[in-house]
Amino acid sequence: MEDPLELLDLARTIAEEAGRLLVDGRPGSLGVEHTKSSPTDVVTEMDLAAERLIRERIATARPNDGFLGEEGGEESGSSGVVWVVDPIDGTVNYLYDLAGWAVSIGVEVDGTAVAGVVVAPRLSEIFTATLGGGAYCNGKPIGVRPDTALAGALVATGFGYRADRRQRQGAIVSALLPRVRDIRRVGSAALDLCSVACGRVDGYFERGTQRWDRSAGGLIAAEAGGVVAGFHGGEPSEAMTIAAPAGTFTLLHDALVELGADQPDY
Repeated sequence: MEDPLELLDLARTIAEEAGRLLVDGRPGSLGVEHTKSSPTDVVTEMDLAAERLIRERIATARPNDGFLGEEGGEESGSSGVVWVVDPIDGTVNYLYDLAGWAVSIGVEVDGTAVAGVVVAPRLSEIFTATLGGGAYCNGKPIGVRPDTALAGALVATGFGYRADRRQRQGAIVSALLPRVRDIRRVGSAALDLCSVACGRVDGYFERGTQRWDRSAGGLIAAEAGGVVAGFHGGEPSEAMTIAAPAGTFTLLHDALVELGADQPDY
């Protein structure tokens, strides 16, 4: 049996070290190392350096565990534990020296997230959670906002990197905007999920998130009292991730379905 608190302690220590590297080691001439799905889907040298550091620290402490990192690091392990890592969630923000980026580390046992940490160095915030143990920011318990009518809901979202997907996502947001209080777009899925967890927004939705985007943040939002799921009772996935208090979740989910966001071409 793995102890989620021990896994969280290691994850937090490693994530904080990676955060210090990203702040102190950021070169003044930082540029794009390469791109992935589109010219705007960028990877910097610091993404690679941070993932390398995280991977090395995990391998030293727990050599039998698996690893899945955004920047191409994937190893199967024999322990049933997999570390799901986004070394910089919000790389474009980091590239432009904006504060909205984070180091995200989720720890999954047999496919279930049991510990998660999201470290936002420029915001001086550390979000943590363990399965069944609640969610915290800088060591203090956090919780989602009360359910609210959609017209009073502040909703966070994000956009993909491909131009065709962004165009369709923009149309959905445009149609949703008159139905909600307002829309926020930070540029980091992990921080959006943490914003739901600590009550800074009423809900969040996004198409295109990957496992490393939501492993830690999804657990934090759920442990803070939120529902984190996809469409029609499905698991959160690349097709859709929605996070909100239960009542708000239903209203946001149903509005998005009505607008066609559950269709394959969205």
